[in-house]
Amino acid sequence: MSHLEQIQVELCLHPKTWLVTGVAGFIGSHLLETLLKLDQRVVGLDNFTTGHRRNLDEVRDMVNSEQWANFYAINGDIRNLEDCRRAMTWHAPSSVIARGVRQSIPVNHVLHQAALGSVPRSLTDPIATNENNVTGFLNMLVAARDAKAQSFTYAASSSTYGDHPALPKVEDNIGNPLSPYAVTKYINELYADAFALCYEFNTIGLRYFNVFGPRQDPNGAYAAVIPKWTNALLKGEPVYINGDGETSRDYCFVANVVQANLLAAMTTNPEALNQVYNVAIGARATLTELFYILRNTLQATVIASGSPLAIATSANYREFREGDVRHSQADISKAQRLLSYAPKYPMKIGIELTMPWYVR
Repeated sequence: MSHLEQIQVELCLHPKTWLVTGVAGFIGSHLLETLLKLDQRVVGLDNFTTGHRRNLDEVRDMVNSEQWANFYAINGDIRNLEDCRRAMTWHAPSSVIARGVRQSIPVNHVLHQAALGSVPRSLTDPIATNENNVTGFLNMLVAARDAKAQSFTYAASSSTYGDHPALPKVEDNIGNPLSPYAVTKYINELYADAFALCYEFNTIGLRYFNVFGPRQDPNGAYAAVIPKWTNALLKGEPVYINGDGETSRDYCFVANVVQANLLAAMTTNPEALNQVYNVAIGARATLTELFYILRNTLQATVIASGSPLAIATSANYREFREGDVRHSQADISKAQRLLSYAPKYPMKIGIELTMPWYVR
């Protein structure tokens, strides 16, 4: 039995209470789905700026009614400290109270995913990025510390590596940030370190590398590359590759990210606390390689589904995008050693699992 499976068994036997911020977002909704299927109690906090109610509807359809009753949703904003404090308590509906559960229960574990993502968005509106990613993060730290949460796991970012040229990326070696977004995510790590030093409040940061999967929004100016290209291919619209196509990334399927969050929140290893970890596969693909994998997988998925959709077949190259790093690949050995992280889904398998969702 893997370490993750041991944790899952433990959680089923002894349910905990969780807070997922950004719960209506892409990653947040996958965390919610996993936790509810493990019969956990979950508080979800979201202001629906970038999250979608349809993601919550999809989770509701994938769990049973008793599991869904364990979800307590709050329409609130991490920029408001009182909303953060309110989210540190789970409130039971009458149907759950009837099963002998207390009316309100403090949150044990915080999974902080809420943020205003996107490098280009931060270049356009650095103030909004700072308010969400720095002020909002600090508010959640304060609320969790005051509520004496047992763990605080937060979404960090590979953008923190900035212009450091070495590959693969190792947690202790970072360069100068290349965007306001990268600055905010690095500040998160500094605040987390300060709270450990000043208040003995333990945290774990997870530096995500290009996460993808079902429910990732393909629309809008700041859509990530995989959903954006998938959407264009399905609609027969042009696909644009920034630069010469040799820019490379470490693409990580969302189920690997869910695994890392559970391992971090439930770790009993004192050496694992107050650290940041790369969450990725440890391999990279160029944009050109990604395009062909997406196109070919999508064509096969469409054919298998019997859909009459015609998939676009070519891509267009254009200028490099401001604020982008040239190459990114993670060294995941630290997470493997201290958290027992073992990514199950390489990029190609993740794409195969993702495409049916977009076709539907």
